[in-house]
Amino acid sequence: MTELAPWLHIVGIGEDGIDGLSPATRAVVEAADVIVGGERHHLLAERVAAERIAWPSPFNALIDTLAQLRGRRVVVLATGDPLWFSVGARIGRGIDPDEITYHPHLSAFQLAAARMGWSMADLEPLTVHGRPVEQMIAFIQPDARLLILTTGEETPAQIAQFLDARGFGNSRMTVFASMGGQNEARFDGIANSWDHEVPAFNTLAVECIAAPDAALLPRVPGLADDLFQSDGTMTKQEVRASTLAKLMPMRGALLWDIGTGCGSVAVEWMRGARYARAIGIEPRADRRAMAAANALALGVPKLELVDGIVPGALAGLDAPDAIFIGGGLSVETFDAAWAALKPLGRLVANAVTLESEALLLELYKTHGGQLVKLSVERAGAVGPRTGWKPLMPVTQWSLIKR
Repeated sequence: MTELAPWLHIVGIGEDGIDGLSPATRAVVEAADVIVGGERHHLLAERVAAERIAWPSPFNALIDTLAQLRGRRVVVLATGDPLWFSVGARIGRGIDPDEITYHPHLSAFQLAAARMGWSMADLEPLTVHGRPVEQMIAFIQPDARLLILTTGEETPAQIAQFLDARGFGNSRMTVFASMGGQNEARFDGIANSWDHEVPAFNTLAVECIAAPDAALLPRVPGLADDLFQSDGTMTKQEVRASTLAKLMPMRGALLWDIGTGCGSVAVEWMRGARYARAIGIEPRADRRAMAAANALALGVPKLELVDGIVPGALAGLDAPDAIFIGGGLSVETFDAAWAALKPLGRLVANAVTLESEALLLELYKTHGGQLVKLSVERAGAVGPRTGWKPLMPVTQWSLIKR
């Protein structure tokens, strides 16, 4: 195999411009035939004589634009570390990594952490730049420290509202702009009284401080039922925790939630691991609306919802890493789902009716796995006293595809 010589250099640059680059990286930029980047990137290296290309529109055309430049000395300028919530990873998926050399710079996360005196190992680096701001909600935890790449001047105020609404209004917030440059600025405040006007391109530091009545929204499964909009048919908290434990959320993994209802399992799956994805299949429009609202409120706005009846609605979906069947159970649905499931994929099916339980028993006899009966009783008022009130028992079948 012939090795491809790197012709494409992806260079991280800071507010101090080309003067802040190492000598070796600066030489690469100065020798470029073509420089690709945003307007501010070109301004940061304006003294370099080279052909200039702006980010293409739509941005997905970037790979084709770069491929057409193969054979020339090409530099792509990116802010900070090109491989940390930046363009470098996108380019690396479209162009052979052997053709690329990366030149990292200090990231906004590192600069902000240094100014705050925070250890990078003890905080959550997040981005909502060009993404739904609600994504950060899942990370609001007592005593958490968050560094967030924002999407505009209005973003810190939106995040302040999220914090205040969940009982974290006393959280300390700091916005940094133009870090490392002559115009560096800092804005400090408290979430429940945040009123700063800040530059559009900024990085936000949040020290989460919980009030005594703050909402506790852990990322482990088993959120309280009343945190979800529901018509009463949802997978209840205790059963949901067991279900998610057997589905095993993992980074970047995809769940099919068949009969998603209000979306409680799909939402907790996405909260349970970074970049976990979920597709909820639900034929009722009112339940899809509830699922979408729950996903937004609980910090996973990228939940995908499909209007359809299984098994037909499963055709054409991306292959899943895990499948939950909470509704629409049939032999045909199981067969279609099992065929699509990736190796080492996990499947969990819950049943509350005798008919569905009988079907699970037959599937268990054929395919093996684990069959359990979950019975939950909750304390509640019985007249002036307290007694146990049972929920409907749930038969749960789970197995791993090997």
